[in-house]
Amino acid sequence: MAGGTPVNPTAQAAPGWPQSLYAGAAGTTLLQAIKELVGVGDTEAMRACAESMFRLPIMAGPEGFGLYEGAPAVAYVLTFTDTPSTERLLSVLDDHVRRMTTSRLEAARARLESGRTAKTAEFDLISGLAGFGVYHLRRGNAGELHGILSHLVQLTEPIIVDGQTLPGWWSISEARTAWPAGGHANFGLAHGITGPLALLATSSLRGYTVPGQERAMTRICQWLDDWKTGDGRSSHWPEWIDLQEQRRGSTAGTGPKRPSWCYGTPGIARALQLAGRALGDTALQEHAEQALAGCLLDPQQLALLTDASLCHGWSGLIQATRRAAEDEKDGQLSDLLPRLWAGLTTHIEEHGPPARSTLMEGTAGLDLVHLNDSKLATPERSWDLCLLLSG
Repeated sequence: MAGGTPVNPTAQAAPGWPQSLYAGAAGTTLLQAIKELVGVGDTEAMRACAESMFRLPIMAGPEGFGLYEGAPAVAYVLTFTDTPSTERLLSVLDDHVRRMTTSRLEAARARLESGRTAKTAEFDLISGLAGFGVYHLRRGNAGELHGILSHLVQLTEPIIVDGQTLPGWWSISEARTAWPAGGHANFGLAHGITGPLALLATSSLRGYTVPGQERAMTRICQWLDDWKTGDGRSSHWPEWIDLQEQRRGSTAGTGPKRPSWCYGTPGIARALQLAGRALGDTALQEHAEQALAGCLLDPQQLALLTDASLCHGWSGLIQATRRAAEDEKDGQLSDLLPRLWAGLTTHIEEHGPPARSTLMEGTAGLDLVHLNDSKLATPERSWDLCLLLSG
């Protein structure tokens, strides 16, 4: 027991499970915690969300739980609270997340040694080691973070499968997914290689480095450059490439994708911008900013947004742009933010707010994006580190 809340290291998550940062009470509790930080909190709402989050034993099994689920999700939320009881619980959860990280790193190293290809859940932000890295970066757990960064450096080494050279993050698809059966290389910030890139860059900017980190970032950036279509403001990327496209060296894409945080140009461009800053590569940073500006100026791309959500809608686009604007060279992104807010307002007037109250697809994410308060400007209060946007 910790603060009256049991931790279960073996149980599996059930449908409708509240300890989800993405779609459960953990995400709505994060909103309430941030509102408390900026002085607009609602004590009763915070209590109700927290009670829902703690309704079941906290899941802490080594497999199947990443930053957005179970103990890591709850612990991440608690880092934004400041009471004696939550601090005690966070200390207990921190030990569990450290052990989970050790187990995940051991499994990843064993996979590398066996010569098997990865799965995105090994390394991505939502379920994998990049997400665990976010937690340890926030907590300042240098040992665990260094272990994760070192593995991500190894992940960027090319591999050879059936005589063909592939990127080290080439992934064999999980059953019952929309990803190609023959494997794929994923570009998205949520499930692809730009999540590790953003973590490597953000960690470097905050003073956490391991041997090979710059080389790994450069390798990912070069791969993204190799596969982009267009240049400057016309730059865009596929969501993933399959084995046939890898062999052919070109995509069968039909144009820019939805400008989302999860898979689109906004998330990819922000990761590249962070990498440019971490590497001291001004040209790379400016290229990323131009790509994002071009996306924001393209009515056809903006028309692909069909909801207001943080994951794949207007809120995520605004938050990615806001963070990129804080670091940009010439102010073009800042100048474009008002038209994005107008687009979000128009969407809500025509379609209403999201039907759910959750973080990534509901009103909690929308409300967090509206909390543009100077008190959230410091890294210690950057709730969107879980999106790898804050830098």
